[in-house]
Amino acid sequence: MARFDLSDEEWAVIQPLLPVPGRGAKRGDDRKVLNGIFYILRTGAPWRDLPERYGPRTTVYNRYVRWGRKGVWKSVFDALAEEVKDSLIFIDGSIVKAHRAAAGSKRGNFSSVLDAHAEVAQVRFTRL
Repeated sequence: MARFDLSDEEWAVIQPLLPVPGRGAKRGDDRKVLNGIFYILRTGAPWRDLPERYGPRTTVYNRYVRWGRKGVWKSVFDALAEEVKDSLIFIDGSIVKAHRAAAGSKRGNFSSVLDAHAEVAQVRFTRL
């Protein structure tokens, strides 16, 4: 287990909150992908620097964006804050860094990602 990976206790809280896979191609290992997402959020590293052990960076990024649009992150962070002591204490809007390209996008889809970040940033995690 790597430093930024979810504990079994955290995974038990998160797993029931994840969207049910739909029809089509089988979805990759959710826990591995979530570990990759939390690695990026906790380190502030760019997506291209995601270690290979978390799978393809495009898969991890796309899952992060899609679940942000569906509101999955708010329910995950709320549940972790309530259920797991000391979980994700340092994930908040003050340490999640945006790349300079986050200022604008030709396609306009990045604004929805920023909206998801803003919603999550409203929740502050503090030690109980």
